[in-house]
Amino acid sequence: MEDSQEKPVGLQLREMLQAMRHRGIDSTGVTIAGEHFDSDYVMRLFIPDQSADQETVIAEIKSSVADSGGDVRSLTSRGSFHRMGIYFRGDLRTLADSVLATGHVQIHSIGRCSEVIKDVGDARDLDEKHTISKIGGTHGVGHVRLATESIVDIGHSHPFWAYPFPDISVVHNGQLTNYHEMKRKFEQRGFRFQTHNDSEVISVYIADKLSQGQKLRDVLYESLDDLDGTFTYVVSTESGIGMAKDRWSAKPFVVYETDEMVAAASEEVALRRVFPDGLDRFEPQENEVLTWNVAIAPVIRGR
Repeated sequence: MEDSQEKPVGLQLREMLQAMRHRGIDSTGVTIAGEHFDSDYVMRLFIPDQSADQETVIAEIKSSVADSGGDVRSLTSRGSFHRMGIYFRGDLRTLADSVLATGHVQIHSIGRCSEVIKDVGDARDLDEKHTISKIGGTHGVGHVRLATESIVDIGHSHPFWAYPFPDISVVHNGQLTNYHEMKRKFEQRGFRFQTHNDSEVISVYIADKLSQGQKLRDVLYESLDDLDGTFTYVVSTESGIGMAKDRWSAKPFVVYETDEMVAAASEEVALRRVFPDGLDRFEPQENEVLTWNVAIAPVIRGR
């Protein structure tokens, strides 16, 4: 167990998510936070192969970044996936809207210290394509998906970034019954959504309240009343992790915690993949909220 704390967050997430492979292999994704970038922001982009020539779209995106007052300082590409290091000191919504306006592109995340990496396939596939096991940081969240309410593609894979807020993303197990109503209200306020997945609404809901100065724990408690349906969700922020479980407590969640770290998952099998020795774990109950700050303990999480 001591050795596990020396391993990169990405590696531990890969192992936990692979242990959860039986829950779905349509797609796998992670958010890894607490990284140190050589730029103001890192933007993760996906340009579908069939949409347009990759180099042409990238050139258009670089131009849109420049028009917004920014500068692309670095670019790493793997097929249709692109990672941009950006110098930018303006309004992030302006930047994100400008990039999307180029067409043929999805923004998976924009962060000061975190990035969302997701793809079709299982956790081993994700690592083989994107080398997540070599990415360090202080905390992260992950998700394996079996599509039930929406199509199987990369855009609808978890985690969901809270467009256009930096370093906030959500993984979610459940279904919101007031999703359309909430989304419509956000759109009336000028918010933009990239998918039709209810989990994306949760991420924006949390980010919007945090941007108004509320504390994460308070926002999570408010969500228990504002979100209708069955859900257990986990949010990653710049400073830590939070989770909320609805009044029905139908979606499983187990937590293993020590003085040095925290790990949580939908099933104990994921915890035992990383911590094979004795586990003194607990299960949050109905209407329960938990938060962890990385200043207190690094956090890893898998589902």
